[in-house]
Amino acid sequence: MNKTLKNGFLAAATLAALGLAGGSQAADLAEIQQSGTLRVAVANEIPYGYMDLDGQAKGVGPDVIQHIADALGIQNIQWTTTSFGSLIPGLQADRYDVVAAEMAILPQRCQQVGFSEPDSSYGEGLLVAEGNPENLHDYATFAQSGHKIAIMAGADQLEMLQALGVPADQIVTIASNADAISTVATGRADGYAATSLTVSQLAAKGKGKVEAAAEFKDPVVDGVPVRSWGGFTFAQDSKALRKAVNQELAKFKQTDAWKQILTQYGFSEEDATQSFARTTAQLCQG
Repeated sequence: MNKTLKNGFLAAATLAALGLAGGSQAADLAEIQQSGTLRVAVANEIPYGYMDLDGQAKGVGPDVIQHIADALGIQNIQWTTTSFGSLIPGLQADRYDVVAAEMAILPQRCQQVGFSEPDSSYGEGLLVAEGNPENLHDYATFAQSGHKIAIMAGADQLEMLQALGVPADQIVTIASNADAISTVATGRADGYAATSLTVSQLAAKGKGKVEAAAEFKDPVVDGVPVRSWGGFTFAQDSKALRKAVNQELAKFKQTDAWKQILTQYGFSEEDATQSFARTTAQLCQG
């Protein structure tokens, strides 16, 4: 049997096992398995998904999706690095098949793209200038203080700040996390709102210029402390691939190998446990 025919039979067998054979929605998975290449995007955001200095994909999202690709018989991953704000438009334009950026699962995003079940969970943090000269320890303070707070374009911290009443003219939007250190260190903004893991990574990288705000208080919106659940992201019509990824993800999350990936990148035991606390259907409902 030649390789092309063999790949075709393997794809058909996999689709049949998933209960997807014969439907037009299965074409995306079949084509990917036949080609042997999965196109995956990241936003160069440590520790969620990024490229290291050797050009290797790293982070929780890439490590987990690599395992899933192997389980699905996909031999190669073609990586794309783009800005966070370009991830969803890129999916919609069919520039890649999956986003492995641990993107927070939010109702407004669920209207634009499809999400896997949660792969991770994480809280919030605040990057401030060294010594925290403005004595900032939460997002809510910015609503009354007049201080400026930076966020990354496309990040869900915008909705949090709006819910807390932070005026639009006090919110500074930057293109990527890489710009956060200089933005805060030079005083363009008094703080940078991001997840606790991102803030920790930036503080280590910008040591001597910036730091993570000590005794940070998680934002409370509508009486509920804010926590995010991150997952893999797909075009809305990519249902066969999403179902296959969900099935493999559910199995992988029962292993020590999955927990070790999270631990390696700084996620806590609570973060791992909390990833099971909500389903994507619940998160999409809000």
